[in-house]
Amino acid sequence: MGQLKSFLKRKNIEISLKRYGVDALGAMAQGLFCSLLIGTIINTIGTQFNVPFLTTSVATVSDVEYTVGGIATAMSGPAMAVAIGYALKCPPLVLFSMISVGFASNALGGAGGPLAVLFVSIISAEFGKAVSKETKVDILVTPLVTIGIGTFLSWLIAPPLGRAAMTVGNIIMWATELMPFFMGIIVSVIVGIALTLPISSAAICAALGLTGLAGGAAVAGCCAQMVGFAVISFRENGWGGLVSQGIGTSMLQMGNIVKNPKIWIPPTLASAITGPVATCVFNLQMNGAPVSSGMGTCGLVGPIGVYTGWISDIAEGSKTAITSFDWIGLVLIAFILPALFSLIFDKICRSIGWIKSGDMKLS
Repeated sequence: MGQLKSFLKRKNIEISLKRYGVDALGAMAQGLFCSLLIGTIINTIGTQFNVPFLTTSVATVSDVEYTVGGIATAMSGPAMAVAIGYALKCPPLVLFSMISVGFASNALGGAGGPLAVLFVSIISAEFGKAVSKETKVDILVTPLVTIGIGTFLSWLIAPPLGRAAMTVGNIIMWATELMPFFMGIIVSVIVGIALTLPISSAAICAALGLTGLAGGAAVAGCCAQMVGFAVISFRENGWGGLVSQGIGTSMLQMGNIVKNPKIWIPPTLASAITGPVATCVFNLQMNGAPVSSGMGTCGLVGPIGVYTGWISDIAEGSKTAITSFDWIGLVLIAFILPALFSLIFDKICRSIGWIKSGDMKLS
């Protein structure tokens, strides 16, 4: 047992919830952002502003034409796998081999590909690290082991993992359609909390394929956390804090939350209100890339995702036009209501002594 522990330590293989559930999951979201999400945004910019270079095919592979954004989107599997490998501190040969692993697991995982990529990439990366530099023909052995295990696992478990993820996501979306008020609260609060925790709400939404009305509730919850913390901590952090939390991440407050968990009450209660308002009043649906559902106002990705969903719905014929009611709902849910309700609940918490000046100061 001691020899095994020594070997794992030497290979930097750390079997822990933090390494896999925080580091790897967070990195996967970054990989998604740099491929699928950016590709979607590029396509939207090209279409809406009529930029020929962004709307014209720049490559054709197996009779499939790809635009600039299409190329970025097609690389989502490899991007996620390499990001996970980087988070797991893979040596170069393992890291580069993850490109093939990501492609295979994402392709065979279907619509639930991101979850398959997460599991397959973690296992493949750790096996690759285990054999790395253990032989004189490392340049052959390490890629063979990493890609071989990754491809085999992709064939074996990626399809059922993808189906399981989509089943869970479909159940959540079905329940939200059936009970928009209660599920609006649940989805908004849970995904919003996940956004602020050191895990990836974006990766969770992507893995579950969370779109539609449930996606709209998720956007509401994430926006409530980011905008909420940004405005209620303005007196401590000023404009820098407003920007870094409002379009950056509310995760910056985690240290302060550990010191005083009650500072989490205002934005969380705000999300419990904006969620059902999104689902029941404005019928806000996020039909863009699922990863956008868990991004909130980070880089304005959440609102942009809602907008790209509108464009897609119009192109498919399920929506006739973007109305002023749509825009009013999006602005209220993403910005105005989170700020308003968070300030109200913050004032109440401060009046009863639960929150004190300096509790949300960022270092």
